Amino acid sequence: MSPNTNPMADAYAAKQALAKAAMKTEEEDTMEGKYLSFPLDKGLYGIEIRHVTEVLRYQEITEVPHMPIFIKGVLNLRGQVIPTMDVRTRFQLSFRDYDDRTCIIVVNIKNVFVGLIVDTVTGVVSIPGNHVEPPPQLKKSPEARFISGMGKLKDKVHIIVNVNKLLYEEELAQIAL
Repeated sequence: MSPNTNPMADAYAAKQALAKAAMKTEEEDTMEGKYLSFPLDKGLYGIEIRHVTEVLRYQEITEVPHMPIFIKGVLNLRGQVIPTMDVRTRFQLSFRDYDDRTCIIVVNIKNVFVGLIVDTVTGVVSIPGNHVEPPPQLKKSPEARFISGMGKLKDKVHIIVNVNKLLYEEELAQIAL
């Protein structure tokens, strides 16, 4: 990504692409193989757009005591309280200060809306199913469950995030409001 890229324009374009895909009559077919792409550290990640509700610019988050370290608090989205998760912290990556490029991806995890804080959003990419491989079995760790596959797109690899496994059942119950 070039330093001249406007993160809000990227987020807006991603949101528009999501809206356009959602308006198709054969919604599942049009969403097949489409991922919202975002970088973290030196990796590229993707979330199936069927899980994405919207993309927001970073906004004030109210801290809630006694939550897991990766749950940064809640935000008020048009009157709805949404718990927010720092994806870097959840993936045990180095901390990065939030800035004007930081975005919140609102996803639906088992009927609970959750905001995922990411560095920025780069857009929607199409990765055909035959270009997605199972994740490598280098080590069995609890964090490996967050990855559902590795999507090959041109000369890059997107780590496909398994949204439904970002939270354990007890964590989901803890943040469900």
